[in-house]
Amino acid sequence: MRIAVLTGGGDVPGLNPAIKAIVNRAIDNGYEVLGIRRGWAGLLEYNLEDDRENWRCVVPLDRQAVRRVDRTGGTFLHTSRTNPARVKPNAIPEFLREEGKVYEGPQDFTPHVLKVIEALGIDCLIPIGGDDTLSYGERLHNEGVRVIAIPKTMDNDVYGTDYCIGFSTAVTRSVQFIHNLRTAAGSHERIAIVELFGRNSGETSLISAYLAGVDRALISEVPFNIERVAELILKDKRDNPSNYAMLTISEGAHQQGGIPVEYGEEDAYGHRKLGGIGEIVGEEIKALTGENILYQKIGYLMRSGAPDSLDLMVAANYAQMAMGLVERGESGRLVCLQRGVYSDIPISTLSQGIKRVNVPELYDIEEYRPKIRHVFGMPMFLT
Repeated sequence: MRIAVLTGGGDVPGLNPAIKAIVNRAIDNGYEVLGIRRGWAGLLEYNLEDDRENWRCVVPLDRQAVRRVDRTGGTFLHTSRTNPARVKPNAIPEFLREEGKVYEGPQDFTPHVLKVIEALGIDCLIPIGGDDTLSYGERLHNEGVRVIAIPKTMDNDVYGTDYCIGFSTAVTRSVQFIHNLRTAAGSHERIAIVELFGRNSGETSLISAYLAGVDRALISEVPFNIERVAELILKDKRDNPSNYAMLTISEGAHQQGGIPVEYGEEDAYGHRKLGGIGEIVGEEIKALTGENILYQKIGYLMRSGAPDSLDLMVAANYAQMAMGLVERGESGRLVCLQRGVYSDIPISTLSQGIKRVNVPELYDIEEYRPKIRHVFGMPMFLT
């Protein structure tokens, strides 16, 4: 048995521990393990006719290769947002270009990927990623490749699972940075606006604000009225003996009648970059109130560094579950947590819905802040 593991999309703490657990259990079973480097790019860029540069794409993994990787964040296999089914003309590997052909629009190189998987003798593929990365895993499953998927994303927005590797550490980091920022906000008597990653899911903003006791939280799911926000946050500042206030905002949040702030070209999955809404909100609040603003975009720091204990545990357990499915001959499965219980579901579940904040149960749309109505019977992270 030869299995392959890859990591795609944004890096998060917990990827390396998951890879280590996969490798160690596979070797205990007498399996061989290949690490695919840079996500799906490792398979797209693997040259079947000339192997001189293929060491950049695939690396054999053994106990020595993974012995210490669980102590660090990120992914030692590296990552990318490559989608072999939608390769832009300027991203097509030179060896895959047909002489004289003019390429217009994204190209599907899945046939090449399938040939690479066959040539490498991969019996089962374990992709670790968010809904974009895993959607291509589902494509390969439909093409006949054995795939067992592991969900990861600090946004925690993969449909079908309550928890994705990286979310706990991202929230932990955010709460720490928010509390640290109180010293500057209080010292200068300012309104602090903290912008958080999360794309179109407001869960990182909501949960971080809830745990850090932030005054107001703007989330992607609820368009906001800037005049009302300014009124509320000014009152918060005046009611605080230290004369400051704090507001978190999701990078995908937007004003009523507006759209999220996006920039740059679309990636291989059709997404543009998000971010900057916090700065815009800060400028508008200053114009409306006359108050000085402290704007801080935490960004990549949310998912930097080593994983916390929860992400270590979930990463290791997801890896054990994935290997258990491999050993049983399963395919097309996604390991998951549902209401605190480890389980697995069809990988096709990914495309059957969109995971977002449960606004009626967790958020006050008039006051722009977390409002937890009840927690009985809810998952640990209230999602």
